[in-house]
Amino acid sequence: MAKWTPKHEAPEPLEGPVVATITGGTILWFVLFLVQVPFYGWFDDRDLTWWVWTCLAGAGLGLIGIWYVRKRDAALKRHAAAREAGGRPTP
Repeated sequence: MAKWTPKHEAPEPLEGPVVATITGGTILWFVLFLVQVPFYGWFDDRDLTWWVWTCLAGAGLGLIGIWYVRKRDAALKRHAAAREAGGRPTP
């Protein structure tokens, strides 16, 4: 089997409002959790309580994601500022 080689260069990664996107998704997961909590009995009767807990897990993982992308965004800004100043970027 021949080794696959790309025929063109990979595009630059898209950068956008990553922090806002992750924050919005986290809020959406938490709102879905809050909407389902009053109907917990209905979900329990049908063995579908995993829907409720999935929304809570999504909100919890979203909080970790917010922390991560804020740190990443700050590091990218530090790197860009150091490059503009002609210095060496700090890790």
